[in-house]
Amino acid sequence: MKAHYEEIEVSGALNRVRNMSFNWSLNPYQGCVHGCHYCFARRYHWFKDLNPGDDFSGVIFVKTNLPEKLLRELSRSSWKFEPVAVGTATDPYQPIEGKYRITRRCMEVFCAKRNPIRMITKGTMIVRDIDVLSELARVAGCTVCFSMTVLDDALRSKLEPGTPPTIKRLKAMEKLAEAGVNSGVLIAPIIPGVTDKKSNLEPLATAAVDHGARFLEGSTLYLMDGTKGHFLKFLNSEFPNLIPSYRTVYSGAFAPGRVKDRHRWMMREMKEKYGLEDMKSDDSADRPRQLTLAI
Repeated sequence: MKAHYEEIEVSGALNRVRNMSFNWSLNPYQGCVHGCHYCFARRYHWFKDLNPGDDFSGVIFVKTNLPEKLLRELSRSSWKFEPVAVGTATDPYQPIEGKYRITRRCMEVFCAKRNPIRMITKGTMIVRDIDVLSELARVAGCTVCFSMTVLDDALRSKLEPGTPPTIKRLKAMEKLAEAGVNSGVLIAPIIPGVTDKKSNLEPLATAAVDHGARFLEGSTLYLMDGTKGHFLKFLNSEFPNLIPSYRTVYSGAFAPGRVKDRHRWMMREMKEKYGLEDMKSDDSADRPRQLTLAI
């Protein structure tokens, strides 16, 4: 299905976030052609009375004035140069970025204002912006988490049909790491019964090391309203034997502690085995704040 892109103007750029490891987020797009069946952001289309299934990957909202709004907000005297998480809801480097360049323009703003960022992406288009990201890493701090679930391409294409192959993401990460950008792998989500076997996680950890990852993190699948119905429908189609256990394990939005603890233990074991760190932001309040690029 061909995606429809709807240009919108937003009243503000930065979103205040609570109960997370960061206080601010930025998302250039809403909706995502990557079409990951597990994506928690499907619920935001549901909030708009759109279908969290086909509409999520078929109706993409493009925030055309985001860079200008961001510049205004970072220029306020009250702004404290806190790290901003980019791409927390939908991917900032999905293919339409090649046309609109909204993410790049936002990175130029962050660089000019010397404001650190943390980014999450599955998009290999990010390598096009190595110049501005490496400069941002130098003047303020830039951490890029490459989100992955599996190395196996057949399984990847089922779970996230519109994404680049995982090996291409690994090669993109390697290029960023070579350019001085703090880069690593985020195995997210870890999907019970589908991707949480050691035979899936271990190759990802090995590949992360082989491609220059500095850190490795992981998180367990959660299913909020608006995403849960879509994911269970997908699961019933592709992995019907898992439906009974999922109805028990995901009676609510989150997996029980025993499941999450097992995943945390597996991640910790792999990090120790391969010498990978926990994710740490590459930012410092001690860096001088001044304009370095023209906006």
